[in-house]
Amino acid sequence: MNLYLLYAIGPWQIIIILLVVLLLFGGKKIPELMGGFGKGIKEFKKATKEEEKEENKDDSN
Repeated sequence: MNLYLLYAIGPWQIIIILLVVLLLFGGKKIPELMGGFGKGIKEFKKATKEEEKEENKDDSN
C-alpha cells in the first residue's frame, strides 16, 4: 500500500510540495539546507566505504 502512494505522486503534487517548502523556509534557507543534506550524504558514503575497506582487510588476514 505504501509503494502505491509513491507512484501516485504526480508532477502537480511535486510542484505543490516544492512551493510549500519554499514558503516555509524561504529562498535563502533552501540552499543551506541542501548543502547540509549533500554533506551528510557525502559523509555517509565515506563511512560506508571505510567500513567496506576494513571488512576486506579483515577478510584477507
